[in-house]
Amino acid sequence: MFTTSGYQLIHHGAHHSVTGSCHELRISEECGLMIDCGIFQGKESDRELEITFPVKHLRGLVITHVHIDHVGRLPYLIAAGFKGPIFCSRASALLLPTVLEDALKISFTRDKRQIEYFLKIIKKQLHPIEYNTWQHVETSKRDSLSIRLQPAGHIIGSAYLECRFKNHGQQESIIFSGDLGAPYAPLLTAPKPPYGADLVVLESTYGDRLHEDRKLRKEKLKRAIELALQDRGIILIPAFSIGRTQELLYEIEDIIHRNQRSFAARDLPWQELEIILDSPLASRFTTLYRQLQPCWDAEARGKLKRGRKPLAFEQMTTIDSHRDHLYTVDYLKRKARPCIVIAASGMCSGGRIVNYLKATISDPRTDILFSGYQAVGTPGRAIQQYGPQGGYVILDGKRYDIRARIHSNSGYSAHADQQNLVNFIKRMRKRPKHVRLVHGEPDAQQALRAELKKLNISVD
Repeated sequence: MFTTSGYQLIHHGAHHSVTGSCHELRISEECGLMIDCGIFQGKESDRELEITFPVKHLRGLVITHVHIDHVGRLPYLIAAGFKGPIFCSRASALLLPTVLEDALKISFTRDKRQIEYFLKIIKKQLHPIEYNTWQHVETSKRDSLSIRLQPAGHIIGSAYLECRFKNHGQQESIIFSGDLGAPYAPLLTAPKPPYGADLVVLESTYGDRLHEDRKLRKEKLKRAIELALQDRGIILIPAFSIGRTQELLYEIEDIIHRNQRSFAARDLPWQELEIILDSPLASRFTTLYRQLQPCWDAEARGKLKRGRKPLAFEQMTTIDSHRDHLYTVDYLKRKARPCIVIAASGMCSGGRIVNYLKATISDPRTDILFSGYQAVGTPGRAIQQYGPQGGYVILDGKRYDIRARIHSNSGYSAHADQQNLVNFIKRMRKRPKHVRLVHGEPDAQQALRAELKKLNISVD
């Protein structure tokens, strides 16, 4: 908890860890605003999802983006009696029901009627707002609160939040970063730092490291694919259904387009390399992404004008049914046909990627390419950490020796790195008096804290 005279910041998740984002700005006993309400993953996955804190005073919930670790506890919040507006960007409002439908099935109920009931309630409470537009939040007579969303460049529809409110007659301003993206992300424009604030609540996922040159990540992806295909094996890419999957498809389409007359491997032209998207949820989000083309950046829209289809190209094969999924896993286990498989979940903690891993992770012809953060305690982190040493991983309670080759491309991280985070603060015209770090492991927060203190800013 962070307290000043008159208001409090209370963290119900993702204070000194990366999952379960849930923060509360409590202006008074009668007025509070919640920012995100996500589930816990990895080492925190056994934490209670039930909402045990008071909610009646909450005047609204702001969703910074629709990743499950930022929205997955929303059904529990509704069940606890939250009836206020749910503020988010228009793109997030389109994506949120699909995310929550999946979350409800996994952690709440598989009863269709209950799911429909919850989604109906949530849709009624949804209050989409435009970027860069101040929105008044209804409060008690003695309180006042306005909010504004700005593009965060993390996934489509993501935002950071600006809050203005009165505190003992004084105007206060707080920024909640949500998850910030970094420059050169496919489809997305980079986040621009705001003018300023008194306090910034800043994510710190990659506060202790720098990403590889994001401009060169596509070339590294191309080289990794070519190396992996030399032995005619398969390439597994664990990827979150929303955001990472679409970025990878966009980049792979561009690699194929630019290398139409070249070979990805012996007797395998790039144009004949099959890309298997095996995730019904990712397929649904990819369709929604195509509906959100006005939100794409200028480069992506330019490709559309030239007749390209970055998220629906010829070499893509989409697998929907569970039967087709099992057939594909068995076929690739027996044949090791050279191809790329993109499947969820991004941290290998569930979903269809697990079946591919169980079938092929002990085959030295298999290559596993990680393109995103692997939280402590997840199978993805274990594979990434112990795979290069010839170690093992536990999947569904069974031990599997890792003989597959492991690749990591941090250039595809959807999170800002240390320098991006420092620049977000440094480039404000009115720098904050205080920065509070959240959404990061202790080591990452300690490293980022040291860098931010060089700006003569109070950091905790």
